[in-house]
Amino acid sequence: MVTKDRVSANRLTEGDEEFRGKFVSWNLADLTAVDVAEYISVKDIILIPLASHEQHGPHLPLGTDVITALAISQRVCELIAVLHTPPVWTGYSPQHMFNPGEGRGTVTLRSSTLQNLLHDICRSLIHHGFNRLFLVNGHSSNEKVIDPVLRKLRYDTGALVGFVNPLMMNKPGVLAGLMESPPDEIPGWHASELETSQDLAWNANLVRMERAEFTRAKTPAYLPPSFAKRDGSPEVEFDGHTYFKFPMDYGDFTDTGGTGNPTRATAEKGEEAFARLADHIARGILDLSKARVEVHDRAFVDRVL
Repeated sequence: MVTKDRVSANRLTEGDEEFRGKFVSWNLADLTAVDVAEYISVKDIILIPLASHEQHGPHLPLGTDVITALAISQRVCELIAVLHTPPVWTGYSPQHMFNPGEGRGTVTLRSSTLQNLLHDICRSLIHHGFNRLFLVNGHSSNEKVIDPVLRKLRYDTGALVGFVNPLMMNKPGVLAGLMESPPDEIPGWHASELETSQDLAWNANLVRMERAEFTRAKTPAYLPPSFAKRDGSPEVEFDGHTYFKFPMDYGDFTDTGGTGNPTRATAEKGEEAFARLADHIARGILDLSKARVEVHDRAFVDRVL
């Protein structure tokens, strides 16, 4: 397994030693109002783990995307001594519902519901004095509906609100060389090698490896054979290019609910993936802590209806 060099925690947290000892946790929910006020007097950064509650095939728990968002957020906060909120545990997942009565377990929010929820969470945090908010996303489809929220918060308040997408999908990024599966086995996709490895690193008791199987995406029956489906994205291939997109459900192209090959997953790969992603995000947030931010409308006046 390839291990990537990373900045040490000591270097990342220089000067934070005394600050660290003041709080029992980096989770906002574990702190008192007095703790929050003391934190705000020194730092204005908070992470918001954002995920989904959706089927992940026969072998992974429905909370897989929560694990991704929360595990990375916790590691970032430990590295650079900043706070995170409790995870937003469900998101935009209409494509994972499957047929009524099948018992797949997905809980999805309508786009407007998710937008309103995230707006009010962020608006509340800005009200209290947080100026730099980073949504750490564990579910790719949330990105489809989040842009209006980020823009409204920026325009209305001036706060720095960022969206962090620590997912592999078709772009290995900082995880290059870590997964064993070749690209055509889509190791970064839904319930494949990466997510299975991360869940194993988080809690192996939640993973049913005896049910794990290699599942290739199939072309939906309603498309002609000249089109090809390769992974879980909305794109389909035609004449070797992916210009066409369709609002597909997972049941259109996979019977198991998963895609890719999870059988090569290990807890060691998952832990290394968490570490690489957390290191990258932590260093980015440290640089963003130096950016100029001027909040011009802090009060959350419209907080009732």
